[in-house]
Amino acid sequence: MPRLKLIVAYTGTHFQGWQVQPGTRTVQGCLQDALSTICSQKVVVHGSGRTDSGVHALGQVAHADVPQKRCDVPWVRALNRMLPEDIAVREAQYVHPGFHAQYSAREKEYVYSLWTHPEYVLPQDRPFVWWMPGVEAAPLREAAEVIRGEHDFAAFQNAGTPVAHTVRRLHDVEIRDRDRRIDCSFTANGFVKQMVRNLMGALVAVGRGKMGIGQLRSLLESRDRRLGPATAPARGLTLVQVGYDPGTLSRIN
Repeated sequence: MPRLKLIVAYTGTHFQGWQVQPGTRTVQGCLQDALSTICSQKVVVHGSGRTDSGVHALGQVAHADVPQKRCDVPWVRALNRMLPEDIAVREAQYVHPGFHAQYSAREKEYVYSLWTHPEYVLPQDRPFVWWMPGVEAAPLREAAEVIRGEHDFAAFQNAGTPVAHTVRRLHDVEIRDRDRRIDCSFTANGFVKQMVRNLMGALVAVGRGKMGIGQLRSLLESRDRRLGPATAPARGLTLVQVGYDPGTLSRIN
C-alpha cells in the first residue's frame, strides 16, 4: 500500500491531545475518521509524536498507508473538506515505504509564546499565549545559554511516558522579542514528556526574578523534577516543524 505523508496544522484548544482516546475528541482520531471514509476501509494514522491537550501545531507530521485504488485522490482538498475547522492538512505526498513519521524524525521545533503587556491580552491571541506581564527577553536569553546543548533533562520531564534515557541535544533556543509578545523557539533531536513546558516554567521564573541563573544550572544538574517550578500552560505551545533526513522522504511515483 502506498505511504502517504501529511503535514497538519491544528488549534489544540478543543482537542484532548493528538492520540486517540476512547470517548474523546483527538486530532489523530479526526484524521483517521476522514481517511477511513475516503478510502472505504479502516486507515491508521501515525504521528511524529503526541501533543498534549491544548497544545497547537503548525507542522505536525503524520503518515498513513492508503489503498492503491485511491492514489489519485487530491488529498489536501479531500481531507480539508471533511475535517473540522480546527484542523487543516497543509501538504500531502507519497513517500518511501520505509518512512515513519515518528521514527524517521531527526529534530523538532516547538515555539512557546508569552504575552507581556501589563494590562491585557488581545482576544485573538489569548488561546495561544501565556500571559506573563512584565517579563523581558534579556533574562530569558541568559537562561537559554544554560539549557542549550546536550544535557540530561530529567529535571524537566513529567511522569507518564517511560523512555530509555533522558539525554537530549537542544540544538538551539532562540528568544524573539515581538513587542508585546515573546516567542521562545526550541529545536532538539527529541523531547521528554512536557519538556518545553517545564523549561518555560523555569525560564519564566528566571525572568520574574524568582530563580537565579545559578539555581537554573543546579536544577538541570539535579535531574530531579520535584525541584523545578510548575509546568507552563499548554496553550502557549505550538509544534512548528519536524525535520527528516532527505533520503527518507524520497517520493514514490
